[in-house]
Amino acid sequence: MGETSIFKAKPPTGTDPIGASSEGASVYELIREDIIEGRLAANERLVVADLAQRHGTSTNPVREALQLLRGEGFVILAANRGARVRPIDQDFVRDIYEIGVLIEPALTRWFVNMATGEDIAELERIQGLIEENNFADTFRHSELDTAFHTVMYERHYNRHAVELWWKHREVLRAVSRRFNFTIARRAAIMREHRELITLVKTGEADKAAELVARHVDGAGRHVLEQMRARTAARAG
Repeated sequence: MGETSIFKAKPPTGTDPIGASSEGASVYELIREDIIEGRLAANERLVVADLAQRHGTSTNPVREALQLLRGEGFVILAANRGARVRPIDQDFVRDIYEIGVLIEPALTRWFVNMATGEDIAELERIQGLIEENNFADTFRHSELDTAFHTVMYERHYNRHAVELWWKHREVLRAVSRRFNFTIARRAAIMREHRELITLVKTGEADKAAELVARHVDGAGRHVLEQMRARTAARAG
């Protein structure tokens, strides 16, 4: 677990975030990366035949990929108008993280009331790895941070809520890869994780839920601030 290259956060058990053939999943990853990195521009039409040729595949995997991307909000499909790229703008990011602010406290409250000693030990283990990494490898941090929250949410009975959390989490992770963590945000993440573990240990479900709401809100606002700064720098 100490090596960055072998650590990969996994979706909650029973959640299938891909739901496609292996080829469709591969094309999905490629198209999503092109959208995030701006190689496919906002509102650009996504022609199935062109994408199939670009990625050296048939049209079926491309159609699978576009449906997955539609479900995540990266692609807009309209009757008789085909598919186009949804702008990855500040409104899109705001909508995603605001949903998290609503969902995650409820998931957290349930977890605190159900948490076992093994759950707490796993949170502490993962947080130890997060602190050991100390943002030196931002990809590793992202994977560990996702694993930390997955421990809390993966057993929740509302699988629709868990799947929605995972999909939105993956969207925000993909977008936030373009930005660095500020010193203030790094400190907040470490502090809030440790405080959350303490609240889980003491069974303070309402306080834990309130903390997670602030935690998610802070993460979303941080991404928005970085997006605004980049937009201002380009304009200047």
